[in-house]
Amino acid sequence: MHQTFDAALGINLLHANQTGADSNRDRFDEWGITCLNIMSSPGAGKTVLLEQTLEALSSEIKIAVIEGDMTTELDAERLRKYNVPVIAINTGRSCHLDSRMVAGGIHQLEHQYNPTDFDLVLVENVGNLVCPAEFEVGEHLKVALLSITEGEDKPLKYPIMFQQADCLLITKIDLAPYLDVDINRIEENVRQMNPHVKIIAISAKTGAGLEAWLDWVKSQIIIKPTLVGKPC
Repeated sequence: MHQTFDAALGINLLHANQTGADSNRDRFDEWGITCLNIMSSPGAGKTVLLEQTLEALSSEIKIAVIEGDMTTELDAERLRKYNVPVIAINTGRSCHLDSRMVAGGIHQLEHQYNPTDFDLVLVENVGNLVCPAEFEVGEHLKVALLSITEGEDKPLKYPIMFQQADCLLITKIDLAPYLDVDINRIEENVRQMNPHVKIIAISAKTGAGLEAWLDWVKSQIIIKPTLVGKPC
């Protein structure tokens, strides 16, 4: 069966994006940087997670952030308070970052700083449960967030992000007593999509799970780039 024009166009776009992502990853490898792509739906807690990560780790690990948002720099401004480089990328009408956009961020990082000084680049993707997982940006690892307020069925209804995640954070667990939700069922549904994913239940409000997340991040930084991406 012949592909439709739209299907062929989609394949070509993904192929071109993958070529750019591979090039971005080569740059990170050249500089000895680990890159994490942080993805979730809007409001799942990406930015507050990055705030807590920067507060805890920026004194011992050299970190830069590439911050994706459709129209504003509100999240970027929140993260700049932690005195780390934050490169803001506005995607306009696009619902995800792609490798070309992130290449522009890498270009800024290279010309404003010495990139070999950095250990970790955190990419905060645009809030969306579908498109960010389909477009690699040059990351070594994908981190997905799922708030318990989103329900138990999201890993089954939106499988791609959960299939590709190296680490999944189940967020806002402090709200569990007030919701008709089963965190164990969420984990079971995620495991159906991805049996090897690292799962951490976390609360930004209480700090539960934060140390496990920070330990996981630090463990990825000391792994050589050729080993990054192995199942957790």
